Amino acid sequence: MELTTVWFVLIAVLWTGYLVLEGFDFGVGMLLGIFGRGPDRDKQRRVMINTIGPVWDGNEVWLLTAGGATFAAFPEWYATMFSGFYLPLLLILLALIVRVVSFEWRGKIDDERWRGWADRGLIVGSWVPAVLWGVAFGNLVRGVELDASHQYVGGFWALLNPFALLGGATTALLFLTHGAVFLALKSDGEVRAKAGTFAARASVVTLVVAGAWAVWAQIAYSVVWTWAAVVVAAAMLVVLVWATRVRREGLAFVASAVTIVAAVVLIFGSMWPDVMPALDPANSLTVDNASSTHYTLTVMTWVAVILTPLVLLYQGWTYWVFRKRISAEHIPDSVGLTFARSGADAR
Repeated sequence: MELTTVWFVLIAVLWTGYLVLEGFDFGVGMLLGIFGRGPDRDKQRRVMINTIGPVWDGNEVWLLTAGGATFAAFPEWYATMFSGFYLPLLLILLALIVRVVSFEWRGKIDDERWRGWADRGLIVGSWVPAVLWGVAFGNLVRGVELDASHQYVGGFWALLNPFALLGGATTALLFLTHGAVFLALKSDGEVRAKAGTFAARASVVTLVVAGAWAVWAQIAYSVVWTWAAVVVAAAMLVVLVWATRVRREGLAFVASAVTIVAAVVLIFGSMWPDVMPALDPANSLTVDNASSTHYTLTVMTWVAVILTPLVLLYQGWTYWVFRKRISAEHIPDSVGLTFARSGADAR
């Protein structure tokens, strides 16, 4: 197998890890504004945040690695994509920064308004990437306007086509359901009950929207063998609907995770042998004309062979250590700093 093919597959694997793991992180953040209500709002939200607290930053490493691997293995792809998709990727980056700051600073000050702003940051910082990643991948499957020198010439609004927007709705719903299933699996008490009920309802909508996008992608833009990915995704979505109905939380999580894996297979299978398809096929970036030198790919392959198993073992160990459920009884009272209010506020 050519090293260009190996690295195309490895980048797909890195995106799979990111979307499966960060997908439920996004889902939990998106659900903060839905579940965290009522007199015990702060405790419920802290339960939700603590389900992903030990792992969310490690999950983001998959994105950094995917971006770095793309830059090193396919520099032409990296340059064209990051210049052409500049505004959407900038919005994603800003949203992720806001999300990180909200995670880290939420508990620093014991003040309701402070926590309220942090929660808004978490919610917005989860919804924006969840939608825009789907828009970006939808355009990669459909193809974009590239000229003969492989520069994007379509403009921002050309990216907001119906197929890509449906892709954004698909990823948002997939992550929302994935996050609800994860919450039901990792929490207990009222949060678990709310998450299970929500997942049972959201899974039906996700089945319809994701199914419509997958069939559209397969018929309009893909190849014969990726029908297998569509069938697997459809089967797993049906399992997800059933498992959430009967509260089989572990099975539901596996089903939603496999659905995301099948979606990535469909996306990258539709693109191959291009890394960035153009509406005019003659201008497409392929694994051959976008790749680094053979020597660079060889060195990268040896580094990946040595380091990847260590990273997987460490991340697996982290999930094992923090495998137990969390409930409101495990959440202590807030111990953040306090600050004096102004005279008008005090009154």
